[in-house]
Amino acid sequence: MQALRRAGLNSAFPIQAAAIPDILAGRDVLGRAATGSGKTLAFGLPMLVRLTRAASAPRRPRGVILAPTRELALQIERALDEPALALGLRLGTAVGGVPIKRQAERLTRGVDVLIGTPGRLADLIAQGAAALDDVRVVAVDEADHMAQLGFLDQVTVLLDRLPADAQHLLFSATLDDAVDTLVRRYLTDPVTHAVDTAVPAAPRAARESGSATGASGASPAADAPAATGPAIAHHLLHIRKADKRAVVTEIAAREGRTLLFVRTQYGADKLARRLRESGIGAVVLHGGKAQNQRTRTLAAFADGTAPVLVATDVAARGIHVDDISLVVHVDPPADPKDYLHRAGRTARAGDTGTVVTLVTDDERAEFDALVRRAGVTMTESRIRPGTRELTALTGARQPSGRPIPDPAAPPPAPANTTGRTQPQRPFSRRSNRPSR
Repeated sequence: MQALRRAGLNSAFPIQAAAIPDILAGRDVLGRAATGSGKTLAFGLPMLVRLTRAASAPRRPRGVILAPTRELALQIERALDEPALALGLRLGTAVGGVPIKRQAERLTRGVDVLIGTPGRLADLIAQGAAALDDVRVVAVDEADHMAQLGFLDQVTVLLDRLPADAQHLLFSATLDDAVDTLVRRYLTDPVTHAVDTAVPAAPRAARESGSATGASGASPAADAPAATGPAIAHHLLHIRKADKRAVVTEIAAREGRTLLFVRTQYGADKLARRLRESGIGAVVLHGGKAQNQRTRTLAAFADGTAPVLVATDVAARGIHVDDISLVVHVDPPADPKDYLHRAGRTARAGDTGTVVTLVTDDERAEFDALVRRAGVTMTESRIRPGTRELTALTGARQPSGRPIPDPAAPPPAPANTTGRTQPQRPFSRRSNRPSR
């Protein structure tokens, strides 16, 4: 409790109040709540409490949390680090982008809760560096996204390795047919909790009787995507295709932390470069970046060095940065769940935020259908660059026009302090090797 208070957490969010008692009681739980509503602590805190009464042997964790991306896995580790330390429990990660040998060595020293992506965890098991025979509790976070990324087979292989009496927890912002296989195969008489951020916590008796907050045994396929709550204002900005670049640039030049979503890695790199050429501190995040690049990018965005993050859907789930006041769909998403997860990067933990989608004439019909499926109410405006309405909605303004360097670029190599220039050997024409 002291660790939670130090982090400013004094009362439970609805999904936490609904799910924690059932997890502590040893029940299998299926949870759905809007992004940013506290799902990580909803399954993480009771998992830690359930593991406090024993010690983990080397290479044999007693708790496992599976996440679809390394960013989400590392975020979960950060969220649970202080509570775990307070309980004397050890956390470890198993994610790509970092040396597997280092993770194997960590497991050898003993880990109580292992947080990882399915592929890297499978690699560690294949090398004999990890075993799941002692696992008492497993949580699968963003299970629908696991299926979307093609990880479902890897997840089932891992879950098949668990003891038959292990407790299973599935949490996500959306629950649909994609995870129904996992539910039927692995969860025993699960309690289902579906909580939107705007819904207050219901009494336990109401949850068990099948209220809107939680209905025992409900099918996840029947759940609509979680609403993003009244704390988010959704706007559709109808623009001409010829105006799109200017509109995006003016919005990105606003004050405040801004997240811009685009469809492709190439488009993200191109947009970030153009924004920096216009004088806007923009960094880029997508699946083609190495882990050290991603770390520098998120650090620059989080500390305000770069007020703008341009990202693909790799950032739609699992990236938590405080005070993102505006999310912009530069390219409209293709799926209503992607819209909800992108939108969930703002208005987190009770804050307010704005979500703007830029739509051209040729995108309008498809986007209208997506909005209906997402269940989102939007305010529609037709805007042009430099208009008062654009400024009023987003804080858009003209950029400085003075190019700036990439805020997430690696630090320069240390200077030669000797003051001497190192001689270079001449190259042979035949072999392109230094001649001797």
